[in-house]
Amino acid sequence: MLQKLAKPQWLKIKLTTTDNFSNIKNTLKQHNLHTVCESAHCPNISECWNGGTATFMLMGDTCTRACRFCSVKTGNPMKKLDYEEPKKLAEALAEIRLFDYVVLTSVNRDDLEDGGSFHIAECIKEVKKAYHGIIVDVLIPDFNGNINALRNVVDASPEVIAHNIETVERLQKKVRDARANYMQSLSVLENIKKLNPKIYTKSSIMLGLGETDEEVVQAMKDLRNIDVDILTVGQYLRPTDWHLPVSSFVPPEKFDYFKQKAMELGFLYCASGPFVRSSYKAGELFMKNVIRNNTTNKIYKSA
Repeated sequence: MLQKLAKPQWLKIKLTTTDNFSNIKNTLKQHNLHTVCESAHCPNISECWNGGTATFMLMGDTCTRACRFCSVKTGNPMKKLDYEEPKKLAEALAEIRLFDYVVLTSVNRDDLEDGGSFHIAECIKEVKKAYHGIIVDVLIPDFNGNINALRNVVDASPEVIAHNIETVERLQKKVRDARANYMQSLSVLENIKKLNPKIYTKSSIMLGLGETDEEVVQAMKDLRNIDVDILTVGQYLRPTDWHLPVSSFVPPEKFDYFKQKAMELGFLYCASGPFVRSSYKAGELFMKNVIRNNTTNKIYKSA
């Protein structure tokens, strides 16, 4: 039996709350919206909410998958959807005063024929209709490899689409739900670019699950071979005793090493650190500048 590891000093974080934190919490409750910040027990919730940002989780708080690393509630939502969610989301953004960059994610909804892709697309469209010029960064499920479902999201024109491979190829079956797999996730990311090469793609890897350095670098190469633009690398933290135990706590200098490797391989940006998650503030700020600069250059060239 694997012995429970004690958290090192660099993994200790102080949680604080401000008026922004309370405002976001109250707004979410009022509109019956969910965030991955709460559901996934994100260690950055204090920093992000105090700064006025949150990652909205669409289609409820119950996932049809049971990945062994994830703390989001699992079950069968019985095809229930809140069809008012797109409008509620737009209204919540107004109350939080978040108008330039929004991050959306969702639970897996295998109970729905299209995996909820049409609903996700409607949320993106409603936000874009309400706030001209807003940048939408959406983290999507694999839709069981259904390219028509994927097309629904791509056609809604978010600026960034993320899908996480989560871990190295060897550990996929141990870490993820049996319906997910490495090649299917790579296929999702590759097909986004085939459907619309202008969309930035992003993926994420957790460390501390028993992977080797060579396997992590190979996963990076696999992502770059299909032109994934953005990579985030973070430490896996065990949510409950039911979940997979932590194999190792990776020191900060190792995260620096992987960031250097990622940039050498040609990623546009890599956020790598113990507290980094797929939706990470520094990455969002970087992408905001990249997208705005590209838009400005396009306008300038066409003038």
